[in-house]
Amino acid sequence: MSRLGVNIDHVATLRQARGEHYPSITEAARISLEAGADQITIHLREDRRHIQDPDVNAVKLVTQRYGKPLNLELGVDPGIIEIAVDTRPDWICIVPEKREERTTEGGLNLLDDENYQKVKAACEKFKKEIPGVKISLFVEADRKTLEKCVELNIDAVEIHTGDYAQAFLQDNPIEDFIERFRSEKEFIESKNIGYHAGHGLTDESLVPLAENKLFAEYNIGHWIICDAVFSGLESSVKKLIEVLESNK
Repeated sequence: MSRLGVNIDHVATLRQARGEHYPSITEAARISLEAGADQITIHLREDRRHIQDPDVNAVKLVTQRYGKPLNLELGVDPGIIEIAVDTRPDWICIVPEKREERTTEGGLNLLDDENYQKVKAACEKFKKEIPGVKISLFVEADRKTLEKCVELNIDAVEIHTGDYAQAFLQDNPIEDFIERFRSEKEFIESKNIGYHAGHGLTDESLVPLAENKLFAEYNIGHWIICDAVFSGLESSVKKLIEVLESNK
């Protein structure tokens, strides 16, 4: 069965909106893991718009208690890199980041040599200074980009599913997305690199991906927290697990 990573960033978004100590990011991690999540994902942004520095260690303690991985998303800002080295998460997912964006807008541009060299240096530092860490890169399902990924010492790619998710929500055709995801899956898995997915997915848009057995792992956050407003966090996590279980 594909793994489910629950991104709890938007619990922190609610907390930061009022500068309070609630809702608790660690309680969100605990409930998600109790409900069956395979890992917890958080994104420590340079602008600190949701997750804060102390959250990283606090959430790691929760994941350790449950014997599950912490997946830390980050850009290649030197300060953030040092926090990751100090915290030693199980997984690090390197993502592009712009302060003016509402949310991550696409995958890493590894075809730009300056970007590529920054990502390469970060990967080398993580592998050297964090024993056993696994690294994924957040990228588009683009062959030239994936070929650049293969050159790096990484364990997985996480495919940006934002455009697919929008097409699904707008009732536009998704067949081309499915075919491209399948084609790039064959390529990247032939290189013994994991094939993950994330961004914009809901309980409904997850179904075609799960039915086609395209990805080994899905990281989902915004929909879970939105649905949890009405259904409760445990129920929302379990809805996604049911989709994955029914398409093993």
